[in-house]
Amino acid sequence: MSNSTSRFKCDIRELSSYAMLVMGAMIAAFSIEEFLVPCTILDGGIVGISIMINNLSSFPLGVLTLALNIPFLLIGMRKLGNKFIVKSAVAMVAFSSFLEIFEPFVDITHEYLLAVCFGGVFLGVGVGFVIRAGGCLDGTETVAIFLNKKFNLPVGQTVLFFNVVIYTVAGFLFGFDRAMYSLLTYFITSKVIDFVEEGVEQAKAAMIITDEGKMIADEIYKRMGRTVTTLEGEGLISGKKAVLYCVLNRFEIYELKRMIKEVDASAFITISDVSEIIGNHIKKKADPQ
Repeated sequence: MSNSTSRFKCDIRELSSYAMLVMGAMIAAFSIEEFLVPCTILDGGIVGISIMINNLSSFPLGVLTLALNIPFLLIGMRKLGNKFIVKSAVAMVAFSSFLEIFEPFVDITHEYLLAVCFGGVFLGVGVGFVIRAGGCLDGTETVAIFLNKKFNLPVGQTVLFFNVVIYTVAGFLFGFDRAMYSLLTYFITSKVIDFVEEGVEQAKAAMIITDEGKMIADEIYKRMGRTVTTLEGEGLISGKKAVLYCVLNRFEIYELKRMIKEVDASAFITISDVSEIIGNHIKKKADPQ
């Protein structure tokens, strides 16, 4: 019974991830067709190249995007794992299809600043959903991931290099004001992607150096349901100290600082971002009703 239940939950998660892929592709396509294309503002990567070709010819943007992405999928097929490639293929097909669906719609705005801001936000949300679901929308990202695995080149810097080249070419073709608008859109999109990928409850790590380790650890567990790892430390001048390490979300930071001030006003606290958590982080179980 437990095996069938876990399998069912796994299937639901997998279906949910594909639903998120399609939803992300739809939002990204909406942003491209309704905000960026009308103002000749480019996205990066293959989509940006497709927009340039679309502006210089009569080829449909959706067809161009899919056709140019296929070789990059084939390149990454053996090195990046079947699940990633399948999810990326699903996202790219959905994205290209939605580009064609949204193409006849009336453009939302021709104001460049509005197109940059809202287009960048919508595009970041869409791409962020796709990344959270385990896929990608652009072939240059698969190449960047492949180069990272093979030569340890940073993915972000590789994608940025590709995009700078694309925006430079766009500057010569459509004017450097369009290239600068496109670059600004890229930075907005990147920030929104980071926010969506990490989620609203982005993890934070707190390190607390105190004389009241047991009391603070108990209060953290009682008030926030977070467990604490306790270490022994020794200050050069202050002597023996308890060092507490705790992972929480950004909304719990204020409560943590307020609580520590009540228990030990002399405690030393550092707060840092956590990019990834691997393994189980235990929270207090809900009290029985």
